[in-house]
Amino acid sequence: MAEPSESGVAVSSRRTVLACAGAACAAVLAGCSTYNSNNGGVAGSQPAQPATSPAAPAGSGSGAAAAPAALASTSDVPVGGGKILATQKIVLTQPKSGEFHGFSAVCTHAGCTVGSVSGGTINCPCHGSKFKIADGSVASGPAKRPLPGKQVTASGGQLSVT
Repeated sequence: MAEPSESGVAVSSRRTVLACAGAACAAVLAGCSTYNSNNGGVAGSQPAQPATSPAAPAGSGSGAAAAPAALASTSDVPVGGGKILATQKIVLTQPKSGEFHGFSAVCTHAGCTVGSVSGGTINCPCHGSKFKIADGSVASGPAKRPLPGKQVTASGGQLSVT
């Protein structure tokens, strides 16, 4: 049995409450952490991973992932040109009929959003960098790195990026 203190509350009860409160706070704080895509600038940081994955809802079938949403129609992307989706920061291109590619719309030179697609290049308005529509490689600087590619899927006349 625990010894009563001056206040009449058992010492071990107070310790138990404080220990439990500390554990609960740790659990709440761990659950409130967020993941920042740049990991807060900490080298080697990893995003927090859940201990278990949530179960699939009942009747969800094979558990296959939902198809990505269509971003544009194939007819929206001209042959030899492209379409910039500024909100999604994606450029869709069609160098040859039926050949679709996707790239980040963020210039690798200074982080500006590219402004146009013409003459076989994706063009940045900030400093004049140009990237080839076929592979995102640098056609002319000052950018030195290509635009990162995105996986494009054409299905039923619609384009989606996975």
